[in-house]
Amino acid sequence: MTSADAKRILETALICAQQPLPMRELRVLFADEVGADTLKTLLLELQDEWAQRGVELVQVASGWRFQSRPEMREYLDRLHPEKPPRYTRATLETLAIIAYRQPVTRGDMEDIRGVTINSLLLRQLEDRGWVEVIGHRETVGRPALYATTRQFLDDLGLASLDQLPLLEAASDQAASMFDALGPAAQDALATATLSGETPIPEPPAAVAADADADPQAAAVSESPVPDPTTP
Repeated sequence: MTSADAKRILETALICAQQPLPMRELRVLFADEVGADTLKTLLLELQDEWAQRGVELVQVASGWRFQSRPEMREYLDRLHPEKPPRYTRATLETLAIIAYRQPVTRGDMEDIRGVTINSLLLRQLEDRGWVEVIGHRETVGRPALYATTRQFLDDLGLASLDQLPLLEAASDQAASMFDALGPAAQDALATATLSGETPIPEPPAAVAADADADPQAAAVSESPVPDPTTP
């Protein structure tokens, strides 16, 4: 088999796949007769061959996949003019805290954000497949430890957490993490909608907690964490 034949097989499998394909599945295409190093070389060559097209070959946490380039978004949006639901700032700040400070407890998140966090908000992120409980902290009450998932990395087009946007130096940690991650997460939701995935709707309580929501409603769902030093 020539390298051209092997690349054509890889290209076909990746274009037809519904999910990213890890290296072990790509090796199955060739009955393990093509080694991992050779496959990596062929994949990099495919990347170069698609460099001038509207679709690119990328490596994400779960494997390799073809995806549209960001500059194609405005044109693809015309095929689906309906706007996908947008996550609130409260939700994306919480997601950003988990991504940058994982593993973290709900109490850790509340300390950083300075407000109590509605349990429906965390459930929403779990239902979206972006966060999960990976254990419990060995302290009073054994609170759950939250971390991001491989699906989170895939949806944001990242291969590892090392590729998260760098944080700006800021006194407000939550705002800094939101500014770094929020727009990318919002775009990931829009991309998922374009590809036919049904987004998880924002829970009413979390909507009320958005910075742009009605301030009286927000006070009901998210209240400031009390200062234990205040008499």
